[in-house]
Amino acid sequence: MKTNLLQHINSPKELRKLYNNQLPQLAKELRDFIIDIVATKEGHLGASLGVVELTIALHYVFDTPNDLLIWDVGHQAYGHKILTERKNIFHTNRQLDGISGFPKRKESVYDAFGTGHSSTSISAALGMAIASKINGDFEKHHIAVIGDASIASGMAFEGLNHAGATDANLLIILNDNAMGIDPSVGALKNYFTNVKAGKKVRKNNIIEALNFSYSGPIDGHDLPALIKELERLKSIKGPKFLHVITTKGKGLKIAEQDQVKYHAPGKFNKKTGELVPKINEIQAPKYQDVFGKTLLELARKNSKIVGITPAMPTGSSLKFMLDEIPERAFDVGIAEQHAVTLAAGMATQGLIPYCTIYSTFLQRAYDQIIHDVALQNLPVIFCIDRSGLVGEDGATHHGVFDIAYLRCIPNLVIFAPLNELELRNIMFTAQTGINFPLAIRYPRGNATLVNWKLPMHLIKIGKGELVFKGNEIAILSIGTIGNSIIEIEKDLPKNKFSLYNMRFVKPLDEDLLHDIFKKYKTIITIENGTIIGGFYSAILEFASKFEYKNSKVIPLAIPDSFIEHGKVYELFNKINLSNENILKMLLKL
Repeated sequence: MKTNLLQHINSPKELRKLYNNQLPQLAKELRDFIIDIVATKEGHLGASLGVVELTIALHYVFDTPNDLLIWDVGHQAYGHKILTERKNIFHTNRQLDGISGFPKRKESVYDAFGTGHSSTSISAALGMAIASKINGDFEKHHIAVIGDASIASGMAFEGLNHAGATDANLLIILNDNAMGIDPSVGALKNYFTNVKAGKKVRKNNIIEALNFSYSGPIDGHDLPALIKELERLKSIKGPKFLHVITTKGKGLKIAEQDQVKYHAPGKFNKKTGELVPKINEIQAPKYQDVFGKTLLELARKNSKIVGITPAMPTGSSLKFMLDEIPERAFDVGIAEQHAVTLAAGMATQGLIPYCTIYSTFLQRAYDQIIHDVALQNLPVIFCIDRSGLVGEDGATHHGVFDIAYLRCIPNLVIFAPLNELELRNIMFTAQTGINFPLAIRYPRGNATLVNWKLPMHLIKIGKGELVFKGNEIAILSIGTIGNSIIEIEKDLPKNKFSLYNMRFVKPLDEDLLHDIFKKYKTIITIENGTIIGGFYSAILEFASKFEYKNSKVIPLAIPDSFIEHGKVYELFNKINLSNENILKMLLKL
């Protein structure tokens, strides 16, 4: 009778006491453990299932945490966390006050580098390798595990270019499963596909041309082969590159068959993999679907419209246009900088580019927004998905900084719709001949209306609107968080509060603001964004510019700190932005 090996393993030290022939059983147990937890607690499934054997082999061969192991992005690090002293608390993964869904330095000494965005692992590992050499530690190993989608990103190539010109003790492992969140795209993906197929590309090996010692491709689920090759690579000096082929979702048949859905599937039956059905009720659509379906609706009528996304066609819902009009919809891979400048180039030639990027990822293209779009005043339309707090992905993925980092850029207009109708209307407005760059930010999750496909209308640029009127206190909202005030209106004292849906952060509706500051002595701003540099700051700047000294401005915003993970409503409650907390604050006034 087999014993439960995983039960007795809490750290790599105990793992290394096993015999080689015990490791396949451990791999099965580790895979089952991940499935059991994620089936009920949710999280990123497919990527971690795909690297179970690789995870075991790395911790078995290398002396972690003394040897430094970095997981690019970190979607695939669940097995790593379980084997590195977090097995007993892994059930708290991504939950409020629990462990993070991504590697995190302050969480464990085994997490050599915090990740959450892709393509950083090579640069970080190279930095560590150079530091070890400077510090006189010539025996330490530095390993970066990066996927075939992530390695196509510009930053990864910058790291490869530098590393190949050094003698750093660096091992880069390419986890090649032909998938990111959606299928990998691009010429490099095609190259690796040819390598895997055994086609004659070795004489023109890209990696060897960059001065790496290349080995592979090898089966990433063959533990003896992995261990043998990793042991061999330990003795080779300088930069090394191991090409490993894996299957995303390995060990759960349905996850292998539908790798996009099972990247992060939600709750599912751990035996069959079938998704747990959601409550059968008619719901308002997700904002991403309002964007995707509206864009397709507009593109059918306007042949100048193009859609662009960096590797998120499913998450952003650009998939609707990609499926029907593929010649005008582009998934450019994990390449936010390229996506923005590609859109800029298209705009110079009269096309109307809708560039959809998650708020947290748009940060990576800041230089391109300024220099390639705004400086040239090109009418690129940025559709900024996942703005505000996004929930269990935590600090690396919250889209809370976009208002602040975009507001200081000349020429750029910033709009935040109150609901899906305003999102549709601003998308409609954008394709009627604007002559400036436009940023539209909207959150993750469901919108407000079931019947949302109504006729679209033009929105006047820079104009807000009164939602309901009172006499004592004005509430200025930006974006969908204004719906919180609408929801609690019935509990507010009659005729005390006014709500203004400002809609535009830039330009502000100064005519409306003059009226507000002349009438109200207390003004409250509310936003699903950082308190520093955002909408609140914009209103303060207006008040200072026009010397409104008799009005007090009170902010409701995300505090100046990195917000950790948890369900969105839990996080809102924690930072006093839940409906209940907002109501309490307003009643005190």
